[in-house]
Amino acid sequence: MAAGAFFFAVMSVFVKLAGATLPTMEVVLARSVVVLAICWVMLRREGISAWSRRRPLLLLRGGLGFVALTSFYYGVIHLPLADATVIQYTNPVFTAVLAALLIGEGLRRREVALTLLSLGGVVVMVRPAFLFGEGVSALPVLPAGVALTGAVFSAAAYVTVRFLGRDEHPLVIVYWFALISTVASLPFVVTRFVMPTGWEWGILLAVGVSTHLGQLFLTMGLREERAGRAMAVAYLQIVFAAFWGLVIFAEMPDRWTVTGAAIIVAATWLVARSRRPPPAPAPT
Repeated sequence: MAAGAFFFAVMSVFVKLAGATLPTMEVVLARSVVVLAICWVMLRREGISAWSRRRPLLLLRGGLGFVALTSFYYGVIHLPLADATVIQYTNPVFTAVLAALLIGEGLRRREVALTLLSLGGVVVMVRPAFLFGEGVSALPVLPAGVALTGAVFSAAAYVTVRFLGRDEHPLVIVYWFALISTVASLPFVVTRFVMPTGWEWGILLAVGVSTHLGQLFLTMGLREERAGRAMAVAYLQIVFAAFWGLVIFAEMPDRWTVTGAAIIVAATWLVARSRRPPPAPAPT
């Protein structure tokens, strides 16, 4: 789980670097193509067919994951690295709510309260002017809203994976996610294509490779360790993201960001301890 958190944080660094000169959708496409190629090779090596009988559900999961991925990448590019990562980590509370509404999993009052608490943490981080006044330095509302939307769609994608259950191999689920993301991002890339330079090609490749490694180690961790402990270790991604943000991008979190992040981490960690989290892989 620690290795998975590390590689997802590294992925975010490369996404932010690539997004400085390339459109967001182009980064999404590159990531999807690399992961798609890796999954295809692994499926062939394992002798597993990607042609599932549950294609409609895999298509839905891929579509939800595509929106989540695009929103998260947009947030990473336009927000401080740690802030975007923390907002993405609100997805467990949304998963609890959606699982209760869509597949009948119980939702206790405590989890409703933790959901509201987690959203309160986001408000503290964003610090909208109508609540905190004009003099308080705040995160840009649009990127923060897009990042929060990504967390909601991540939760919806996870609930869809619950429907798939154990009938589908994880590689098949990741393959279809990458396939849908590749197809869906192509029209956007064609209309606004920017030819990468030499070093940008390497960064785009690194986005895909680090994503695959993060998904691999996350899946292994969730299989080998109890859910609550595994997800607690996964929060190391926030620590790694804050470190890389400070060292590489000179992003120093202020007291509001630290307070909001602490609220979100506490709320989502308590939710993760109280119920079995959705299956890996993550959309980011």
